[in-house]
Amino acid sequence: MVSVDTVYQTVLAILNKENRGYMTPQEFNLLANQAQSEIFEQYFYDLNQYNRRGEINNEFANIVQNIKEKIDLFKVQEFDLIYFNELYELPANLYRLGSVQYGYTEIEQVNSKEFLYVLNSPLTAPSESFPVYIRTNNTIQVYPASIVQEVTCNYVKTPTTVNWTYKTVNGTALYNPSSTDHNDFELHPSEEVTLVNKILTLAGVIIKQPDITQIGEAKDNKKITQEKS
Repeated sequence: MVSVDTVYQTVLAILNKENRGYMTPQEFNLLANQAQSEIFEQYFYDLNQYNRRGEINNEFANIVQNIKEKIDLFKVQEFDLIYFNELYELPANLYRLGSVQYGYTEIEQVNSKEFLYVLNSPLTAPSESFPVYIRTNNTIQVYPASIVQEVTCNYVKTPTTVNWTYKTVNGTALYNPSSTDHNDFELHPSEEVTLVNKILTLAGVIIKQPDITQIGEAKDNKKITQEKS
């Protein structure tokens, strides 16, 4: 995890150094969640790109493995799905669905068109030893219908919403990490600098200071170049 307060104070320090004013907690929380979401989604694009190039055979400089390590923080294993009205409800915080299992048997996903062929073929007809499922939005339907329990899934969840919580004392917002609404960034600790740079980039739009955006982008681009070199 990355401390939400550390990132906020760093952003404020840079804005103050550049004499660009103050970012309110509400503005920060908005930009912090946007930044976390962008960084998180970039993992999957980068993983796809680097997988095509092949892994670097080095214990500490394997980019593919480093990205997987960051994604692993969001993996949920063997999550029990709730069965209701012949459907299994997928997790509310689902980002990407992995495997679905019935006991020790993996359930294969098929689309509606494929299901017709599977259903009509004696060799591929759904059974408890060869179950299939069809996904519709945030639910799945499993075949055969005799499977009504013990269905689990592995998935990647979305990051928890970041929230720099505070209490107001004499008109000043003071950090209050004991609040039940407080949430740090769930990203890997190595993303602290990237978060600061990306929030600065977004802040330049909010405070209408293009040069702040340029500062954030320059710092972010430098870090990306170093990582890829």
